[in-house]
Amino acid sequence: MTLPEKLAQLFGVWVGASDEGAEVAPYQHDMKETVDLDALLPDGLGQLTRPFGTVPVDPALGALSLMRTQARIAASNRFGIPALAHEECLAGFAAWGATAYPVPLSWGATFDPALVREMAANIGRDLRSVGVHQGLAPVLDVVRDARWGRVEETIGEDPYLVGTIATAYVQGLESAGIVATLKHFAGYSASRAGRNLAPVGMGARERADVILPPFEMAVRESGVRSVMHAYTDTDGIPSAADERLLTGLLRDTWGFSGTVVADYFGIAFLKNLHGVAGTYGEAAGTALAAGVDVELPTVQAFGAPLREAVEAGRVPEELVDRAVRRVLLQKAELGLLDPDWSPVPPALRDADTGAGPAAALRGTVDLDPPANRELARRVAERAVVLLRNDGILPLGPGTGPGPGSEAPRRIALVGPNADIPTAVLGCYSFPVHVGGQHPDSPLGIELPTLYEALRTEFPDAEIDVAPGTGIDDGATSGFAEAVGLAREADVVIAALGDRAGLFGRGTSGEGCDVESLVLPGAQQGLLDALLDSGTPVVTVLLAGRPYALGRAADEAAAVLQSFFPGEAGTGALAAVLSGRAAPSGRLPVSVPRRPGAQPSTYLAARLGHAGEVSSIDPTPAFGFGHGLTYTTFEWSGLEVENAEAATDGAFRLALTVENTGGRAGTEVVQLYLHDPVASVVQPVQRLIGYVRLDLAPGERRRIGVSVPADLASFTGGAGLRIVEPGELELRLSASSAEPRLTARVRLTGPVRELDHGRRLHADFELR
Repeated sequence: MTLPEKLAQLFGVWVGASDEGAEVAPYQHDMKETVDLDALLPDGLGQLTRPFGTVPVDPALGALSLMRTQARIAASNRFGIPALAHEECLAGFAAWGATAYPVPLSWGATFDPALVREMAANIGRDLRSVGVHQGLAPVLDVVRDARWGRVEETIGEDPYLVGTIATAYVQGLESAGIVATLKHFAGYSASRAGRNLAPVGMGARERADVILPPFEMAVRESGVRSVMHAYTDTDGIPSAADERLLTGLLRDTWGFSGTVVADYFGIAFLKNLHGVAGTYGEAAGTALAAGVDVELPTVQAFGAPLREAVEAGRVPEELVDRAVRRVLLQKAELGLLDPDWSPVPPALRDADTGAGPAAALRGTVDLDPPANRELARRVAERAVVLLRNDGILPLGPGTGPGPGSEAPRRIALVGPNADIPTAVLGCYSFPVHVGGQHPDSPLGIELPTLYEALRTEFPDAEIDVAPGTGIDDGATSGFAEAVGLAREADVVIAALGDRAGLFGRGTSGEGCDVESLVLPGAQQGLLDALLDSGTPVVTVLLAGRPYALGRAADEAAAVLQSFFPGEAGTGALAAVLSGRAAPSGRLPVSVPRRPGAQPSTYLAARLGHAGEVSSIDPTPAFGFGHGLTYTTFEWSGLEVENAEAATDGAFRLALTVENTGGRAGTEVVQLYLHDPVASVVQPVQRLIGYVRLDLAPGERRRIGVSVPADLASFTGGAGLRIVEPGELELRLSASSAEPRLTARVRLTGPVRELDHGRRLHADFELR
């Protein structure tokens, strides 16, 4: 291959599919001149960026447009190599008409990797059916500061939860033949003050023990084939320029063999934002040497600037060859280099894609079939977290705390998210991310509002609705109407939370960072006024991050937390409110008691918790892992088979969990490790395992747990991962704040060094 042909495989072009079925058109972005495809294609093309996720397009016609473009690309270059097409899939396939699943923070709330794997496989099949090869998900950033706008895209504040859920998502996506992409590698979520793209000042141990483990788990266990570098710099080194990270750790140590792709414009940012390169050619050479293989979303640094730098001898052509080999190997794995490769995607194999009118295909590809919607409902229901309940829930007839309880006859539904269809969507869902720029285009999917869902769930109730205030407009003029409705009702449902958006156009989402975790706008004032009405208030949060709830944390009759639950989310909430579904979600992030005690997560050392040395108390209102049910559970019979184990051994425990209530329910047994004395400062406790138990009334299960000593490892003073002898506590808990049974055990023998082959999981056995 000539140098131009090699370079052509190392960048993408941002395009939009045609709603007429014609070839794609380059997307005009304000950071780049329009790309001339006629000039590029004779050399080939590495990737097509978001053909479905750029403009609203009927899925069948979008598939036809992509098919025709792929045929043109292959025919234009002398090797017949097509492009690899990628799309966003953070909450489902980000395409018009595709199922909008719950956001990743809701995946974390399920504590259910098997369900997330099933969801991802569905998403992957939909992507593959229309000709897409790569999905830009999941996000493995561990929440360090909930003020960060992209918290909704994360899975939670604990690395073990993030790792297990993300690994399951990758396994599902890859099982459908889609190249999953881990992002953002690494440290993006640890930016100072929760500001997007702000510098990261964490130390080597926080990076090694909190930020990197989810990525390591996914690389080792999921079969992932792509990694995206982070935008941020850590201690002065941008991720896109960090050879020790992208090559030394990712490839040489962990054994990753796939492609490293740039976060959008990330290579140019080495010049424009980080200032570690003086020209785009220097930026390209730096990124290539670090281990970045593909420039996304469109050609800039890896085009003419890199060609000039290579031809001038400033960048070794061997670096180009290394990246091209990785890209072509991946295309070969996908079948794109096979002699019988066809551009026709599965969804169009039986369609007439020849000379007939393209419009005849409109509506023939369904990316939101009933099976998808049912799966979206299951995920949404399992992700609803019941934070507080004084007994008012469930509201359905015969489901209350006493005999003969009745459903409410009059409900006051108050709040800015009461009657908004998009209140369930995160910022990377198509209707928000793209649809907002096309207000005349229909949503493409059904998005029942909470008001509509409650009318269906409580057909005999009179439901009065009022917004009370806007999401973030600060208006208080609607308080009087809202309080008036509350006083006349049997129960108030306060629908509060966020509006997803980008770069300040929302209260949650990319670039929508906040100064404190007070509810946006005047929502806290509205909530307080409703609490003063004298009518029981059930607070329902549709949000992208946790918020401090003020008095409601103690005074609301009930609090339901839902993190942008997707198209089936309002139905899921209504089902939990009525009791038709039981709440089973657990918090993937702590809910703060005070809005300004940030940054704060449960995963903190002793001095990060409340104490006499500071007047700020970061103790949460509801801790990580918390979640109530409509039944009760008893934990008993803790048995410790061996209270001592060598530093290369394992502990074996057993306990019994029984449903002692009158309803079926789900308990999540969480296993935390507490290391009271260590050679370097440790978090007070950290999650090392969990298991979900669905139990019928009166049912009990015996659970055995094997805990390898490897799970007690940490990065020691010399920068090596070690297991030390000494006392430990293994806490079997309902949440980070609710230990139920504690096993005091001891590791014996010498300090032991571990490598990347260490064991990552406790083994749970249901007997």
